This record gives sequence, structure tokens and C-alpha cells, in this order.
Amino acid sequence: MITWTAGGKQSNKVDVLFVQNAKNMSFSEGKLVLRGVNPVTVCFTDRPARMAGHMQTSKLIPLWSQGKDSFLKDNPNATLSIFGGDNVSDLVVELSNPQLSGNDLSYDARILEGTPPVNGGACALFIDIIGMPATPMSYAGVARQSFRRGY
Repeated sequence: MITWTAGGKQSNKVDVLFVQNAKNMSFSEGKLVLRGVNPVTVCFTDRPARMAGHMQTSKLIPLWSQGKDSFLKDNPNATLSIFGGDNVSDLVVELSNPQLSGNDLSYDARILEGTPPVNGGACALFIDIIGMPATPMSYAGVARQSFRRGY
């Protein structure tokens, strides 16, 4: 599901952060829509694991409700950085109910900080951590990959 590049200490469970990019966005009546969302979501961990990877954006939606620390049980916070001309604005939101329809990804979004534009240009959504297994492979398999890649 996630293709990882491991560079640090391995563990059975890691806190994963996600980044989604889109060509533009809109916000109306509590609904955030990422239009032209990238089909690949970047994911990474912090120390000590220091893993980075990517997954199909369509595969993130089912993860929303899996596990005891799922986003369904504890909605994640996210920061949306919106680029428009010479301006960059940030919006902090709480996300729920992701829906992928073609190249558009929508979330129910509760504003925590900032004022959303009705429409914005290219954007990046930085989604808070979720606890999940570090890899579907064994530790030895990841260690071998790291060795081969020179990490």
C-alpha cells in the first residue's frame, strides 16, 4: 500500500504524516474540495524511523477508518497552504469524511484558524499524524532495501 524508503531506526508502529497536492481548491459551507488532486499522496515519519514514501491517494481513503488510532475516531488537523499569485495563505482545519470523485478530493472541514478563500490556486494539504504499522514487510526486508539504497 505504501512504498517506503527507510533511513532511520525501525519500529513496529510509526506516526505517519501525509501531504496532498492539488491544482486548485474551493471552500464552501464546511466543504473543502481539492480539485485536480495528485493521484499520489506523499507520506513520511519523523524521528526515529525517518521513513518517507508515497501511496495512491485512492488508497488513503480506506485507511481513514482502520485501526484503534484511526482518523475516524480522532479527526486529524491539517494545514492547507494555498498559493495565489504572489500570495500564500494558510488555513488550519479539522478534516473528516473524505470523498474521492475522479480527480477531486473533498473533505468536511471545520476551520480552526484562518479565513478560507472561496477559491484558490495550487495548494498543499499537510495532514496530521496517524499511528499505523511501519511496513507490510518485515524489518529485515526494509533493512535490506536501505542497505541496497545506501542509507
